[in-house]
Amino acid sequence: MDEAQAPTVEIVVPVFNEERALPGCIATLHARLRDELPFPWRITIADNASTDRTLAVARELAAQLPNVAVVHLDRKGRGRALREVWGTSDAAIVAYMDVDLSTGLDGLLPLLAPLASGHSDLAIGSRLAPGARTVRGPRRELISRCYNALIRLTHGARFSDAQCGFKAGRTEALRPLLTTTQDDAWFFDTELLLLAEFNGLRIHEVPVDWVEDVDTRVDVLRTAREDLRGLWRMRQLKRSGAARVAIPARPEPAAQHPEAVLAPAAGRDRLRWELGCFAAIGAVSTAGQALLYWLLRLWWPPAAATFVSLVVLTVLNTEASRRLTFRAAATPPGRAHLGAGLLFLVGYLVTSGAVLAFRAWEPGASIGAETVVLIVASLAVTVVRFVVLRSFVFRRAAA
Repeated sequence: MDEAQAPTVEIVVPVFNEERALPGCIATLHARLRDELPFPWRITIADNASTDRTLAVARELAAQLPNVAVVHLDRKGRGRALREVWGTSDAAIVAYMDVDLSTGLDGLLPLLAPLASGHSDLAIGSRLAPGARTVRGPRRELISRCYNALIRLTHGARFSDAQCGFKAGRTEALRPLLTTTQDDAWFFDTELLLLAEFNGLRIHEVPVDWVEDVDTRVDVLRTAREDLRGLWRMRQLKRSGAARVAIPARPEPAAQHPEAVLAPAAGRDRLRWELGCFAAIGAVSTAGQALLYWLLRLWWPPAAATFVSLVVLTVLNTEASRRLTFRAAATPPGRAHLGAGLLFLVGYLVTSGAVLAFRAWEPGASIGAETVVLIVASLAVTVVRFVVLRSFVFRRAAA
């Protein structure tokens, strides 16, 4: 195919034994793309070793409709199909959706737009994002919410919905990730998103309209068990460093519009956000530590009260800094808390030393006066903490 005629967007529809649903799905999707999508496009039906007439139906549709292609795989697995088609695609953007079209197609253009503009690397439909509207049974709703909460708890993920069958990405950014993915089935989506976030890719979420297909072939409980094993495997992969891959740089807006010089402004905006957010978190942490110290000091000596209050607020402050200030959820929590632990030792020595020195200088001082000294010492520690976190612990996010 001539390079100038290569499709900008390739949408993959993985299917297994879907001879009944396939014609209506492809006809609906084809009409929508033809009438509304402003980019050149192609639909690829990926047959996953179907045993009914799915492959024959797919080939009939490809013969009848322009810009429809068929790929046949000898083995099942959505992950396998996407890795095969996405990995060899000549399109700038690749996407996929489930054959049942449970996700409303009104979300398709918002899904593709941030990728076409170069703003984001991946885009995902989310049934759990604000503004999403879903219709599904309570059992599946509970399992979905618990699973996504578990991803956030175990991996610090920032995306809200890993398994919605409505995703797209820049081919150039996805291709290195595909070589690292291992799952051939339903966990592929989660695996890809965790790898993307771990490697610093920007993920855009689109709230979608979604209606559960009561004729779904997914074994929810078995899939959940496999997903739990996959989460553990991904945890080990990230700890070993094998999850780190070389990602091509995202196209810069300034390169598309030479008259706009955006990089310095972006750097200043990032620094302002980090300073403002860190200051707000620091103020809350300092107030929280002072309050906890004041309460504990009613029963404990100064050193013990300082130690416990500092431990509690350091853990909370570190998580807030990782997720909000430096937006570095992809940074392993172990690395973040190890760095924070070293800073904790420094902070404990400084704040405890300041309080003890003040008591030696003013033996009859009140607990309130001690608390003021603690606040001043904590503020000094906070400044040092910001510099160290930004320059070393979260240096990838701050770069």
